[in-house]
Amino acid sequence: MSKVQVTIDDQAYEIEVNPQQRTGDELMIIVNGESVPVTVPGIDDHTPLDWLVVDGQSYEIALDDDLRWIGDTKGLYRLTIRDMDVAVARPPSGDGRVKAPIPGLIARLLVEEGSQVEAGQPIIILEAMKMENQIRAPRSGTVSQIEVREGQVVILDQLMIEIT
Repeated sequence: MSKVQVTIDDQAYEIEVNPQQRTGDELMIIVNGESVPVTVPGIDDHTPLDWLVVDGQSYEIALDDDLRWIGDTKGLYRLTIRDMDVAVARPPSGDGRVKAPIPGLIARLLVEEGSQVEAGQPIIILEAMKMENQIRAPRSGTVSQIEVREGQVVILDQLMIEIT
């Protein structure tokens, strides 16, 4: 079971998901204590999420690669996701340390130790909630240390890469 707090604009939702309890593309998600059926088409094929069905209602959506906003046919909304299973969430380091912004699975490493990177360059593909998220270099420099490997599960704020 995974528990997160999702805030869309100023509205917070406590969401619990148990990926083991699903039927095909349908998950039973608990939102603020109430069970809600959610269908995520292609949940296993790692394609970008562009629509889903929540409690029988279809929604076409767009997500920022860094999960800072979500959009639908009515507009764009600020998005914040916080792992409720982590006791203390630290702010981003602001230096060359790249930490997991959300819990997930390292789907691909796009750099190796010694690689030269530019600020904003994709360096990791992190799969979270069946979506692939590009994690980008916070600054230009050299990848001095890689603390994760492909297929590894990371928690919120876990150090993944260091750039000097």
